[in-house]
Amino acid sequence: MLKINLKKITEDLIPSFYEAGKESIKLSGKNLKITIKKDNTPVTNGDLLVDKILQSTISKLTPNIQIVSEENVNEIKKFDNNNFWLIDPIDGTREYIKNKNEYTLNAALILDKKPVLGVIYAPKLKRLFYSFGKNDAYEINKNIKIKLNCKKLSKDNEILALSNSTTPSDIILNIHKKNNVTKFVKCSSSLKFCLIAAGEFDIYAARARAKEWDIAAGHAIAEHAGAILTTFTGRKITYGKKNFANPAMILKRSNNLLK
Repeated sequence: MLKINLKKITEDLIPSFYEAGKESIKLSGKNLKITIKKDNTPVTNGDLLVDKILQSTISKLTPNIQIVSEENVNEIKKFDNNNFWLIDPIDGTREYIKNKNEYTLNAALILDKKPVLGVIYAPKLKRLFYSFGKNDAYEINKNIKIKLNCKKLSKDNEILALSNSTTPSDIILNIHKKNNVTKFVKCSSSLKFCLIAAGEFDIYAARARAKEWDIAAGHAIAEHAGAILTTFTGRKITYGKKNFANPAMILKRSNNLLK
């Protein structure tokens, strides 16, 4: 593994997230310009500006590590799939376009195909989450730094799930049933991983969907806080896969969701 100071890189990167978040809010609403990409998904001038700000800082912090972003992935010709950055400048672009508050800014550092550092910022919620190693996951909320440890915050007899849909498939509902979920709530971005790291929710399950940049930062933060992320068959999730495709996955706050 490359020997770099993950704590320093993370802390040096955080100011750029605040800057990019502020710019994303400035552009939201009437100042937003939307275009449709070749894959039929929307991209805005907000996505592109955030991407520019984050890439500029990251390239200075780690000039020898390649950056893969949702917005530049189609331009990449040579790729080291062991060590690289993954950026999703705005996860939840459709929510961002609707001027809602769940969208997030994301960056993760992948070393040896594993996420070792993650930063996620929800600008409109003013919640910033980051991690740089096991037991080193944190939230900054109203200038207060909180250590994340997946400690359950809901009632002992409740098991709360997050979903990317208001109408989960039967596969997901069966997983909820198997894990005795008492209630599920829709959440539209990588904020799901952070809410589980914070202990506010217990489980998130998703069929194969989205891309690696959608989950890498959240994976790092949740896992470093003590959560468990696997495929449906219990296998670990690695990065640098063909087309950056995600497998079906389950994220649990703990093996025992009642405690």
